[in-house]
Amino acid sequence: MIDPRAIISPKAELAPDVTVGAFSIIGPDVILGPGTVIGPHVVVNGPTRMGAGNRVFQFASIGDAPQDKKYAGEPTRLEIGDRNVFRESCTINRGTTHDKGVTTIGSDNLFMAYSHVAHDCVVGSNLVFANGATLGGHVEVGDYVILGGLCAIHQFCKVGAYAFIAGGAIVTRDVPNYVMVAGNPAEPHAVNAVGLKRRGFTEDQVRNIRNAFRVLYRSDLLLADAVAKLTELGKTQPEVAAFVEFIGKSERSLIR
Repeated sequence: MIDPRAIISPKAELAPDVTVGAFSIIGPDVILGPGTVIGPHVVVNGPTRMGAGNRVFQFASIGDAPQDKKYAGEPTRLEIGDRNVFRESCTINRGTTHDKGVTTIGSDNLFMAYSHVAHDCVVGSNLVFANGATLGGHVEVGDYVILGGLCAIHQFCKVGAYAFIAGGAIVTRDVPNYVMVAGNPAEPHAVNAVGLKRRGFTEDQVRNIRNAFRVLYRSDLLLADAVAKLTELGKTQPEVAAFVEFIGKSERSLIR
């Protein structure tokens, strides 16, 4: 299961059924869970923990030092869940001591070729990063988000669950749940209705979310007034309550 041309640190921990391809390097303090497949020419540095069933394709760099000039070699971490796919030339960096000290990735994500997750990011589950999608440091991305090819998310931004970031979009502020954004700088265009239906949202729920989008973005209300109206709607519409909750946690201001 381990190619004799691979280099495995004696301080790494590999489950018995892990596969490692030719010329790959597994560094110290790396833990690889059951069923993980590391292709050829991959570098995994630690401290990094990968769960079960992950697959890493050639030339990917997983768990290397953060690209941060303030980083001075501290033992920060990368934590990865289960069943993620990292395609060719992905780069996933560990955290820094200037934040949580850990970069966190959930489960069942697809990272296409050349996508990048910077230090201290928190990435949810069931996401798709298209080719070249890039997260700056300290970014938080919720579950079921689609990031189009060559999009970029500015440092410290938050992207809510079920959002859709169009290809080439430059996101400099927070993107609420369910919202589709596009452009440079990115602007809100609509609700990710197709994605919501695919994930089991009912017609009524999608209708409620569309109405919430109109209140926030099309009603000419001040943000405080829009939030007050949405808060009332959220008392009987849980999907809108999640929308309001995200707005309350925004720190960089909302994309408008």
